Amino acid sequence: MNVIKTAFHPDVSPDDLSPESGLKLIERHAARGIVVRGETILLLYTQRYHDYSLPGGGMDEGEDEVACLIRELEEETGAQGVRNIKAFARYDEYRPWYKPGADIIYMISHCYVCDIDEELGMTALESHEVSNGMTPVWMNIYEAIAHNEAVIANSDKKGLSIERETFLLREIAETLVERQLTEPA
Repeated sequence: MNVIKTAFHPDVSPDDLSPESGLKLIERHAARGIVVRGETILLLYTQRYHDYSLPGGGMDEGEDEVACLIRELEEETGAQGVRNIKAFARYDEYRPWYKPGADIIYMISHCYVCDIDEELGMTALESHEVSNGMTPVWMNIYEAIAHNEAVIANSDKKGLSIERETFLLREIAETLVERQLTEPA
């Protein structure tokens, strides 16, 4: 899968990755789903951070990327009939890790385009997702990008992932949405 960006959080530098830094690095893989219908995209709105993000999350032990994608779409959005799965791009990032056992997380996001059934079923959100006010929404992609850009510029409560999510939304708009709208039917 093509890496479209490797990002460093402002509190992490490439020098922090060297053994001499003494910092401990963990690696985590995630799968993220891209479901687009014209200019509308299936996203997650998170009330706590007031942002929009792609549905997806970390891979479980022994799980492959596609199985993770399907599980996360079903859990977070209630998606049913996940099919026509195609690799889109990979986004790598280094950011601080605030849990015991490591100082930096190397997050590798494998992003896939797919189709789902028209109707969403019930979600099975984790407790932290519920407490953060996470809700699946169909949203105009350009409105989601503008909203996230305003949060980046003006909010002090933004989450660590908003830059990744906004970058990916821009890429999706440029490479998928605009191509869909200009290709003959």
